[in-house]
Amino acid sequence: MLQTSVRTVVLLGKGNVGKTQLAASLAGASSAASNFRGANLSCDSYRVNGWELIDTPGLLRSSDVETTRLALERLRGDDTVLLVAQGTDLDADLADLLPLAAGRLGALVVTHRDRLARPEVEARLGELALQTGLPVVVVDARRLDANDRQGLMQALEAPGPIPAEAGLSFVDLIARPRPLFLDRSALGPFWGLLLLLAPTWVAVDAANRLASRIDPWVRARTEPLVGLLESWPQPLAEILAGDYGFVTMGPLLLVWATPVVVLHALLMGAYKASGLLDRLTAAMNPWLRPFGMTGRELARVVMGFGCNVPAVISARSSSACSRGVCVSAIAFGSACSYQLGATLAVFAVAGRPGLVVPYLVYLGATTLAYSRLIAPQAARSPFNVLLTEGRVFLTWPRPRAVWLEALGVVREFFRRALPVFFLITAAASLLHWLGALRAVSTVIEPAMAVFRLPAEAALAVILASVRKDGILLLAEPGLAAGLSGVQLLTAVYLASVLLPCLVTCLTIAREQSRAFALRLVGRQAAAATVFSALLAWGGAWL
Repeated sequence: MLQTSVRTVVLLGKGNVGKTQLAASLAGASSAASNFRGANLSCDSYRVNGWELIDTPGLLRSSDVETTRLALERLRGDDTVLLVAQGTDLDADLADLLPLAAGRLGALVVTHRDRLARPEVEARLGELALQTGLPVVVVDARRLDANDRQGLMQALEAPGPIPAEAGLSFVDLIARPRPLFLDRSALGPFWGLLLLLAPTWVAVDAANRLASRIDPWVRARTEPLVGLLESWPQPLAEILAGDYGFVTMGPLLLVWATPVVVLHALLMGAYKASGLLDRLTAAMNPWLRPFGMTGRELARVVMGFGCNVPAVISARSSSACSRGVCVSAIAFGSACSYQLGATLAVFAVAGRPGLVVPYLVYLGATTLAYSRLIAPQAARSPFNVLLTEGRVFLTWPRPRAVWLEALGVVREFFRRALPVFFLITAAASLLHWLGALRAVSTVIEPAMAVFRLPAEAALAVILASVRKDGILLLAEPGLAAGLSGVQLLTAVYLASVLLPCLVTCLTIAREQSRAFALRLVGRQAAAATVFSALLAWGGAWL
């Protein structure tokens, strides 16, 4: 039987215009993650009626983002291009999108139909279709009906040539979003920062309350398995059931890390689906510019508190001049779920759970200082306004939209972090079995005096440089209880930021380059050493 060839349609549009909802609603099925023709570009692929819909990441053409370049380089001559523009910002979207795909065959989809100010908008879009021969479909991507689906499929079957410009203006017909207190108050960036950090705090607090209840139950069922595996031949027994074994450390991933990732992803998904994330990031731009970032980059740093891997990958949508700063800030200051879980456990064992507040404050302050030191002049320039976006409408997030936003983060966590977690446990267990970890820690024990720490803290610092749950070694009996508050804070901070974990390093090398990853590691180690010494000696003098 002859098989009908699958035709490809590539969705191009800015962030938060409804591309993902449009593709998912049209296909009526879940997506499949893919790389777009071998590019380092994470896309979602949907199948519908002989078409493969490729949902590319949101574009920011004027900001020279990597995702834009990669998406355009992978377009073939026979690809149909589906331009997706938001009805509430038509002029700006068309001005950016039309030149990108000019001359190709495609169609235009205008979303946010429910937010258009007047019916005259659709009439003027009809004029655009008549002038150019380009099919134009106006939809509400969140609520596609049968007529919408039929119109979209007809547009794909009969695409028209995409013009270089619209030749028509819609600004007089479009309603503008109402300003929030974030936009009117001089303290808008401050309130925006608090709201942006709120999902992290809520996710950590809720996840740890849940984990503290189920952790004893999980460990009660894994301890017999650990006891059984300890009788297996070495080094397999060490890899599975040793101090750093996969089964031994597995509960940290499943009980402490996973709830943080899932809850944080859902909360950030609600922020994004409602448009609140864009409003918050826009509000913080004035305060972040001196540090070489915008609110967009800070949002990715906050995303790293769930898992660094999807946060580093999402930095593709940062501009060329600020992407390196964003990735470096994630590697330095995004306390991932492993790190947060281990940190909270250490403070709890030491009887000082309140130290988590100064820890996060100092981590945030030094991350900004580090970003300021490494940011290029172009990223810090107050005249660089191309990285910012306009004000967007707010809407109540729909559960399906929230889940679609969160699904990518959760999927990346299990698809990338879990296999590497097993590899790292195997490597750390082998090094421990061979005595290499103890040998290396012995070499650096004298350096602990620089931070006013005992030699016993060296092993935690070494292992945390491989995987962040190594911070748990600071909870060893006799060690945490023997440290002062400043020493404990210094030890946890040093173990947290001295080096990015191996998972993050590998992701950065794959996303950027090996040379970039090596430079990042060197710079981070130097900055972490200085900041840790300042904390140790400055705290002792206070």
